Amino acid sequence: MHVLLIEDDERLADALALALRERGHFVERVSRADEGLRRKDRADFVLLDLGLPDMDGLDMLRRLRRVSSVPVIVLTARGDERTVLQGLSVGADDYLTKPFRVKELLARMDAVRRRVGQGPAAAVREPERQEVEVGDVVIDLASRTVTVAGRAVCLTAREFDVLGLLARAPGVVRSRAEIMDAVWGDAFLAASRSLDVHVWGIRTKTGRPDLVRTLRGVGYRLGS
Repeated sequence: MHVLLIEDDERLADALALALRERGHFVERVSRADEGLRRKDRADFVLLDLGLPDMDGLDMLRRLRRVSSVPVIVLTARGDERTVLQGLSVGADDYLTKPFRVKELLARMDAVRRRVGQGPAAAVREPERQEVEVGDVVIDLASRTVTVAGRAVCLTAREFDVLGLLARAPGVVRSRAEIMDAVWGDAFLAASRSLDVHVWGIRTKTGRPDLVRTLRGVGYRLGS
């Protein structure tokens, strides 16, 4: 796998690159956001530091998500909840706060690859039913696209995973634990804010707040 490492800390970058190469990955390392954006198309996976010298990493992630759905794990010393939620809401697939163990990073990369369908056991598989309509919203499960009144809506990969899971069975209520297990690969994360952030993203980007309905104390289902 071609990993694009965007990190300006030389010592950390060297250690990560060595560990990734030992795992069999090809590593391309840059220290600036503009370099990372230029090289994005060659990458199968991006590891992104937020404290870059030329641009805030969150701003780079926003730009990246306008043109690419490549998996991204954010690596940063910023551990405050606001920054974590911002990173997830603008398109990060996962988030690790420094310092972290390399083994944990490798495990999270494997989990993300499974979720987005690059690994042998993708968490979300395409169903036989290709399109689901909810009012003027059309969810195409095969192409992983969403349109509202004929207008394309750009969701992050994980936002679509959440919406797609609900769309497979429109009348079924999915519990938080069930969604976290299917999309994040860990039901024990059900108490985290990650799911709330992604549901908020779906509602905001589609402009349809009832598209994902919350049943308090139970879970979520696709609106109708």
